[in-house]
Amino acid sequence: MSSHAFTFHGLRFEARASGALWWPDGRWLVVADLHFGKSERLARRGGPLLPPYEGLATLERLGSEIATLRPEAVVSLGDGFDDMATIQALDPAVLAELQRMATMRDWFWISGNHDPLGDAKLPGRMLVELPLASVILRHQADPQAGPDISGHFHPVVRLAGERRRAFLLGKDHLILPAFGAYTGGLSCEDASLRRLIPKGIAIACGRRAVALPIGVAPAKGR
Repeated sequence: MSSHAFTFHGLRFEARASGALWWPDGRWLVVADLHFGKSERLARRGGPLLPPYEGLATLERLGSEIATLRPEAVVSLGDGFDDMATIQALDPAVLAELQRMATMRDWFWISGNHDPLGDAKLPGRMLVELPLASVILRHQADPQAGPDISGHFHPVVRLAGERRRAFLLGKDHLILPAFGAYTGGLSCEDASLRRLIPKGIAIACGRRAVALPIGVAPAKGR
């Protein structure tokens, strides 16, 4: 399946195999942790040199989802950029493609810990958080102020011997996988994620969306 449908606090969503979240009733496409400019930041700070193509690779995947779903709004849940300097040094081809994608639809950038302020040359609106019915879209899940939809942690799950990017769905928190091409991942079993979602569902991304339970103790043998 290219997506897994579920309901979260009365709202119907689809977790796409790409790592994007689709709200069909409002035609919103939500992504987290694009991290545009990561290769540029690493090079600037003397880190490993990576091929500087992650921005275009990320945009290609995002553009495919936009072409398929034709959303009326796109929401980036923070860390759209790897730091504030990368916005100023953004590849002109990436900026031009972002501006083209933002034409004829709303585009929202929620600030994250990597990009707390935003920049006027980007298409769309810069926000701290965005309400959706009883749910808040923000960068990082707030254990005291759910229900919310967020990113930040880059969750991954192990499935069939592979580490797969994954959505984590709990009672009051829905955490999206990182959408960016050069992003790492944090195991869904990590204590920081278990505190937020002690029990729920992981939806693995990849060739198809696969849902599996998390936080459930294995059955004891007789």
